[in-house]
This record gives sequence, C-alpha cells and structure tokens, in this order.
Amino acid sequence: MLDEKRLIRELKRGSEEALHQIYMEYKDSLLTIATALLHDNNAAEDVLHDVFVSFAGTVGRLRLRGSLRSYLTTSVVNRVRDSYRKKKHRMVEFDEARQVAGDSGDPEKSAVFGEQSRQLADALAQLPPEQRETIVLHLNGRMKFKEIASMQGIAISTVQGRYRYGLGKLRTILKE
Repeated sequence: MLDEKRLIRELKRGSEEALHQIYMEYKDSLLTIATALLHDNNAAEDVLHDVFVSFAGTVGRLRLRGSLRSYLTTSVVNRVRDSYRKKKHRMVEFDEARQVAGDSGDPEKSAVFGEQSRQLADALAQLPPEQRETIVLHLNGRMKFKEIASMQGIAISTVQGRYRYGLGKLRTILKE
C-alpha cells in the first residue's frame, strides 16, 4: 500500500519517481474501469493517459478529501463522461475480449476465461449507462456505495438500486 500523503508531498516538490509510483499502483485498476465503461481498449488507454497528464499538471493545487484511489477513479469516470458528451455517441461494441490478466499457461483455461470475459463485457454493454457505471465502480473500482453516491451526486439508495437492478439484468442476459 502506498503512503499517499508522502507521495503527494514528494510529487508537489517535483518528484517524477512519486508520480511513477502512483501510476504503477493504480494504472491497472483504472484501465480496467475505463475499458469496462468504454468497451474500447484504445479509448480507455487514452482516458488513462489524459487523467495522469492532468493529475501531474494540477498536483500543486490538489486537495484530497478522500483517498487518492477514489480521486483518480472519479477522474477516469468524469473523463469517460466527457468523451460521451463531446462525441454524442452510444458506446461501441467490444470487438475483442478483454485481455486475460494472468496467463495460466493452460490454453484451454485461457480460451474459456477469454470467452467468459467477452460474454460478461457484452452483457455489461447492454445495461443502461447508470447501472453499468455503478457495477463497474463497485466491483472493479472497489468503491463503496457511499463513495459512488457522493461522486454521482445521488442518494445511496439510488446507487444500491442501480447495482441490484443491474446485476439482475446481467443474470438475465447471461442466462440467454
């Protein structure tokens, strides 16, 4: 676990190593969130890059009220939302399964995992954006419902409802 306060202090003093440590700690989980929301690996990588460039540029004015992980996750989600507003388009379909994080060395297991990941990603893409975002932030972003509610500016009960209904829809879609 990172000592976030120490790293932020070092970063404010111009430490590139501190930025590198923060990037290495959070890049995988943030990329997973962006990919799940965008369904486009290249666009997700662009969002991640933009978030860290912006973060590095504004770190002198940074005042964290919560954890750095929550701040960066919120930044990714906001950047994804901005891209939708700018392009005014619907989410594109996945053209490939999400990369398998760990290669077990067993081609059969890797193929099954890849197919299951693709099916889950396709099912997620069919959910309304609010439900998809809530599920991704809770499961992939490891955010609590209270954090999601605060970030989205809605009641916790609304977040819980979106999560519950979204999971129900995922079950229905995956059974088909």
